[in-house]
Amino acid sequence: MELIIPPDAQAVACRAADIVCDMMAHKADAVLGLATGSTPVPLYRELVSRYQSGKISFSHASSFNLDEYVGLPPGSPHSFRQFMQEQLFGHIDLAEAHAFMPTCRHNQDPRQVGPAYERLIQERGGIDLQILGIGRNGHIGFNEPGSSLGSRTRLKTLAMHTRRDNLRSFEAEDRQPVLAITMGIATILEARRIVLLATGENKAQAIADAVEGPLAAIHPASALQLHQHVRVIIDEAAASRLINFEYYQDTFAKNESIIQRHGEGLAGDPWFTPNFS
Repeated sequence: MELIIPPDAQAVACRAADIVCDMMAHKADAVLGLATGSTPVPLYRELVSRYQSGKISFSHASSFNLDEYVGLPPGSPHSFRQFMQEQLFGHIDLAEAHAFMPTCRHNQDPRQVGPAYERLIQERGGIDLQILGIGRNGHIGFNEPGSSLGSRTRLKTLAMHTRRDNLRSFEAEDRQPVLAITMGIATILEARRIVLLATGENKAQAIADAVEGPLAAIHPASALQLHQHVRVIIDEAAASRLINFEYYQDTFAKNESIIQRHGEGLAGDPWFTPNFS
């Protein structure tokens, strides 16, 4: 894991957008893994801004979202498809046919959605860059505490803690879903590159468990310790419970110095040197 600790949420978004832009510069037909929730919203706004200014294009790219609710009516404003349309898809040139969601349609057996989604990801060549948020209980996607570290895309019951956190997105008269289809932890770990984003003090303990805690199913994000190419981009508030905070800051500063000596920005970053074809 490499930790990057900008001072605030906007700086986190800009840093993550730099990585997405560099990915697209290396591979125009990149396959992106995308997340929903409040954390990636500033990133999506930054990507929309850069697209509108001609700095990035998604015309040859594909995307796979981490998860989607089960049981919402078609066209529900609470669906993650609608969220992505409002925050990103409706403002960039990503083809609608290339923006994939693990959607469970009416009368479809939800147990069949996961294996089909896995096959689709593989047919597209796998995910090049996976964007992740993290829940206060440490979940990534909807892999709740206790999820198998070897899990694949599947039907998942949402923890009460997660449902309480998501309640703010629903009106009092709305029926909140208790089931979702989510990429599994093993599915996430197959991405070639992973960027985990977190902002705010309410995510500090989850980040500490993920980065410095033991590898354990009770802390799903700790599975990212097994991946060779993970960048954790968090603001200072989200980093506040890290025991080795000063060490991470010092390491980041030294890495930045090396990158600057060997090329401007992230274009010379060795994180991107492997062939993505």
